[in-house]
Amino acid sequence: MHPETPSEGQSLEQLFAGRGVDIDAMYARMKGLMEAEGLPYGKRTHTYNSRLAQELGKWADTKEGGEAIHDALYRAYFVDAKNIGDVDVLVDVAQSVGLPADEAREVLEQRTFKSEVDADWTKSRQYGVTGVPTFAAGGYGVVGAQPYEAIEELVKNAGAASRADSA
Repeated sequence: MHPETPSEGQSLEQLFAGRGVDIDAMYARMKGLMEAEGLPYGKRTHTYNSRLAQELGKWADTKEGGEAIHDALYRAYFVDAKNIGDVDVLVDVAQSVGLPADEAREVLEQRTFKSEVDADWTKSRQYGVTGVPTFAAGGYGVVGAQPYEAIEELVKNAGAASRADSA
């Protein structure tokens, strides 16, 4: 959630300059968390503006089978270190999950789903979201990559009954 990130991206060194962040240690921590959950995770040197990817995801959600784009965008960014702010990269991602490339390009170039993403960002600011992923339920929230137990606790705090209780 760095809307100021330029379309060509920004190196992680630039992003974290002067903040005392150990990029290699941060990567090792995330790699360990992802491996523990069985998720692939590659080493990135840059961060990219995800705004167009969010707009593409909104569009894909209106298409049959479009939900597959979310995993494909995750893989493109977090595994393959691709620039998900680049229209051509995004069109390739859309096409890789069976969505029409020409429609994807039109959506991105005309910014067809800009207002929907603007509304999501407005709601996120109202809720105090400062990072992604953020999980929210019943007035509670957790930020960042979390183990299953943290999400389970969130849902319990929000008032959901456990499966054992409802059986």
